[in-house]
Amino acid sequence: MKIVVTGSNGFIGKNLLVHLKRLEGLQLETITREDKPADYKVKLKGVDIVYHLAGVNRPQNEEEFTKGNPELTFHLIKAIQENGDKPRFVLSSSTQAEKDNEYGKSKRAAEEAIEQAVQEGVLEGVIYRLPGVFGKWSRPNYNTVVATFCYNVAHGLPVEVRDPSYELPLVYIDDVMAAFIKHLDETIEPGKLKKENIKTLFKVTLGELASIIKSFPESRKSLKTPKVGDTFEKYLYSTYLSFLPENKFSYPMELKTDNRGDLFEWIKSEEFGQIFVSTTKPGITRGNHYHHTKTEKFLVIRGEGVIRFRKINSDKVIEYPVSGEKPTVVDIPIGYAHNITNTGDKEMITLFWANEIFDQQRTDTYFLEV
Repeated sequence: MKIVVTGSNGFIGKNLLVHLKRLEGLQLETITREDKPADYKVKLKGVDIVYHLAGVNRPQNEEEFTKGNPELTFHLIKAIQENGDKPRFVLSSSTQAEKDNEYGKSKRAAEEAIEQAVQEGVLEGVIYRLPGVFGKWSRPNYNTVVATFCYNVAHGLPVEVRDPSYELPLVYIDDVMAAFIKHLDETIEPGKLKKENIKTLFKVTLGELASIIKSFPESRKSLKTPKVGDTFEKYLYSTYLSFLPENKFSYPMELKTDNRGDLFEWIKSEEFGQIFVSTTKPGITRGNHYHHTKTEKFLVIRGEGVIRFRKINSDKVIEYPVSGEKPTVVDIPIGYAHNITNTGDKEMITLFWANEIFDQQRTDTYFLEV
């Protein structure tokens, strides 16, 4: 199957090429600004699917809208028609096509050219009117305000919000890719133009957007991770990290050291609690307390030890040997005094997970020796 991608050097084009290159059995060809209309016929010969992503949205003069949007589309259709192929033609348009500005008019004209070509049986047509698209490899001050805000915050630059209440519709680049890729295998009724939308649409005000992005650097200090799952904040945080300067990928942990060893908190989340890490010297015991509601998981990843339990109203002691040679998770039930002792001759390293963030005002941690 031969695929031709226009605008392959752009934000969406770069992402699409990465996805397509992972698939087997595809012959990929690109059309960029360096190519002239005379080159299109050769590059489009034998094409099965065209992803038309090229376009102009921030020209120096309005005449470039016409040249970069409908005229380019006309040239592509003409080359396809002369070749005699009838490929599937996926057009990346814009929700601006609904508006009566020069950019919107030019995108609408490109859509109309596709619609006419479908009616004449020249090609199969699929049109996406995309809202703002955000994600990795987008350009600040060009593709989307998300890229601009992420870049500025990641580089310590001010964020300008002219109208905090202005609402933006946004879609995430990976959702766009999933929608585009499905057209490799679909069947389209001849003569029918498909108008598609990205299923997951996020709506956020400029003020909310700026606030969320500006909170990301603070998460390194608070250790509270942004929301996870299929959430806007998750995708926004992923985008933000892609804009970090290359010398800013890492950040230090606050190490707490005493006669037992070291301990540091790593990750905190209102949704899944917190993770912390400790080193324990040989012969040293940590713990000797119980919880009413807080649950924990212990995982020794280096060294040897034993975890002991005693129900707070019983004298029976239960022991669980643990070792980094055979990592085993031990659940810590409520109502049991518990501790962990390094029984080896080397430092023991343990990962701890708790189902809530430690709160100094409500520790739910009560001293009691096992």
